[in-house]
Amino acid sequence: MRFVDEYRDPALARALSAEIHGLAAGRETVRIMEVCGGHTHTIYRHGLEDLLPPEVELVHGPGCPVCVIPMGRVDDAIAIAEHEGVTLATFGDMMRVPGGRGTLLEAKARGADVRMVYSPLDALALARREPDRHVCFFAIGFETTAPATAVTLRRARDLGMTNFSVFCNHVLIEPPLRAILETPGLRVDAFIGPGHVSSVIGSDRYRFIPQQFGRPIVVSAFEPVDLLQAIAMLLRQRSEGRCEVENQYTRVVRQEGNPRALEAIAETMEEREDFEWRGLGTLPRSALRLRTPFAAWDAETLFALPGARIEDPRACRCGEVLTGQLKPWECGVFGTACTPERPLGTCMVSSEGACAAYYAYGRARHAPAELPARA
Repeated sequence: MRFVDEYRDPALARALSAEIHGLAAGRETVRIMEVCGGHTHTIYRHGLEDLLPPEVELVHGPGCPVCVIPMGRVDDAIAIAEHEGVTLATFGDMMRVPGGRGTLLEAKARGADVRMVYSPLDALALARREPDRHVCFFAIGFETTAPATAVTLRRARDLGMTNFSVFCNHVLIEPPLRAILETPGLRVDAFIGPGHVSSVIGSDRYRFIPQQFGRPIVVSAFEPVDLLQAIAMLLRQRSEGRCEVENQYTRVVRQEGNPRALEAIAETMEEREDFEWRGLGTLPRSALRLRTPFAAWDAETLFALPGARIEDPRACRCGEVLTGQLKPWECGVFGTACTPERPLGTCMVSSEGACAAYYAYGRARHAPAELPARA
């Protein structure tokens, strides 16, 4: 268990907790947004909120790649899957995300060929095994997963694959953070930056946050001690009057990012003019599409898609959860009409969704008493 136990050491966690209490004592409450859904699950799985003083409040951000996909794009994927001779391949979480016409799992039950894969290369391998079918990969994720899609597109080109395509829904981390920071009355004082995204784009990409908006950010890894250290680093900045980008995840993240991954993305994809986000509306230059040289593998070129914009159910408040305005248990349907078995919104579906974390671990500090705690 080397390289795991070190980051879950109880003595080190208690020492960091004591430091955080000391740095926060007698100060105004600091609201820290953990951008990544992976961080949210670590926080509640390990009960990290219980180690924090009341002066430190954690809120959730838009870093869950499944959660930000709007209902209209799910309907587009269903439309692709319903074409004769087409197989739609995607990650497991996406199969349960509700769209206007239900989920991909429900489309599969109606007869569409929808299959779960673990990577875009799995989808390409499926296309090679079944040359009589067209396999379309429903690509999602931030800059973290875009390199894998890019490498797969290169491979499809080199192999001359004609029965493979990509429905590209890769999104970028900077535009939603800017949108949140530009929100009037924003009540976020600092950020815990996403570790996986930062391993690709680098920590320097967040300089706009302290320089333009006056908030500090610490890029963090995902183990309990990592996150406690990141919170301590943010409070230390506040105590010392600093506001800058710091990198806690030095074992993986570099200032400049991963040049080879960025090169692969740049070769195969380009920024869209705009893209609709769940909870944030349409944001300019916030997502990627395939470049013209890869049009032969672009599902949006090969298929006629509905392209409809569909509003979320009124009872679902995923958008407010994704922008840090609301804790999951404050949503009126949390744990009742909306559960992981029958989700109304994406935050209850994804393994990185904030609502799923609250539901699974029952760690909401201020949750109403009638909500049952879950182990």
